[in-house]
Amino acid sequence: MELMAEFLTLHQQHKNNPYPSLSERKKLLIAIKKILQTEAYTLAEAINKDFTHRPVEETLFLEVFPTIKAINFCLKNMKKWMRKRRRNVSWLFMPAQAYVIPQPLGVVGILVPWNYPVYLALVPAIYALASGNRVMIKMSELSPHTGDTLQKLVHASGINHSISVINGDIELSKHFASLPFGHLMFTGSTNVGKLVMKAASNNLTPVTLELGGKSPAIISPTMNPAYFKRLFMGKLLNAAQTCIAPDYVLIPEGWEERVETEFKKFINTFYPDLMSNEQYSSIISESHKKRLIDLVEDARSKGARVVEFGHLIPNSSKLPVFLLFDITNDMLVMKEEIFGPVLPVLTYNSIIDAVDFINSFPNPLALYYFGEDKNEIKIIQTTTLSGALTINETLMHIAIDDLPFGGVGHSGMGHYHGKEGFDTFSKLKPVLVQRFISTVSWLYPPYGAFMRMFLAWVGGIK
Repeated sequence: MELMAEFLTLHQQHKNNPYPSLSERKKLLIAIKKILQTEAYTLAEAINKDFTHRPVEETLFLEVFPTIKAINFCLKNMKKWMRKRRRNVSWLFMPAQAYVIPQPLGVVGILVPWNYPVYLALVPAIYALASGNRVMIKMSELSPHTGDTLQKLVHASGINHSISVINGDIELSKHFASLPFGHLMFTGSTNVGKLVMKAASNNLTPVTLELGGKSPAIISPTMNPAYFKRLFMGKLLNAAQTCIAPDYVLIPEGWEERVETEFKKFINTFYPDLMSNEQYSSIISESHKKRLIDLVEDARSKGARVVEFGHLIPNSSKLPVFLLFDITNDMLVMKEEIFGPVLPVLTYNSIIDAVDFINSFPNPLALYYFGEDKNEIKIIQTTTLSGALTINETLMHIAIDDLPFGGVGHSGMGHYHGKEGFDTFSKLKPVLVQRFISTVSWLYPPYGAFMRMFLAWVGGIK
């Protein structure tokens, strides 16, 4: 099978050189950086074709630039991360020394979604390569132009001995997940994540799952009104096809009219003539668009007040923005991740009520709080569990290179980004070095009074 042959080629490369030097790792990252810097517009055009329309600037800002930034961060820190890490040794084992060395795992597999195909392919790859691994990337079947372009650029750069880009359908993705990788990284939905984990379990392959779920935003009465645009922009970038986009918003009781007014102001300022605005992205496919429309109509049929910005245009790949009020939990918009420009708005009476509501759902990938109340912030920090907590901003925590990124529970497991990303794709191997003299030898058989006296002294065992 061609897929297995590609894996075995990379695996052999690992066996031939299981611990690449710092300079070898840097060369790979610099080569990827060169691709991004010289072919950024080529990649943006490929993504634009896959989406039907996505602004070039959005791709450069959300995919190319942060990937380059991640490379620079790794280049700056790799030497430090690769060093052996000394650990303390109890006097009981003196004069031994102990340390941990980060060791490459072999071949790392990366299953890539369609929403940010360059960023979500290359950033995990960067950390895996920085850790000394070889990398095999499977692009989404919904990103054929991006996948083909990235594959050709990687091959032309001469680094395909360490990184391979694979394109194909869903069946190929299933086979990909079953390969005996040293580590498998998946970004996508929770339901598919479960299938990926099941496939990987046949080889006991460790997995990092970056999933999603319903990431809430809380507006406090203490919020600076200028922050409304931060919330709304976090929702509408890439037409809300972002795993950490606010999925729904909780507002103080009586703020409905204010939120609607602010949202209208935001649309008129940043996305005038929404459906023809070149800065507003398309929905990736007709089936995704239909799913979103069905969510809105289900909510409407169950009593939601629907505020529509823009109007459906036949044969257009774009979707109007929908603000939904009078939401109930039996509506489909509250039962699944929305992943599109539909924003349910719910009210709360106290911060405890808001927290209880959030905690009634599976752990989200992100949680956003807008306000200045330190007590509220403390309550949210300590009584909710989410992949990340961001205060007075949306999305940007993913761009902080030194912060780990990942979910918890149904929103995922494991981390990449930062030193944690390097460690994720490494085996942190403990090493103990003992000298000629070993105090442990005092405790060899035959056991007797000395052993009992020693244990009573050091352990309080009577």
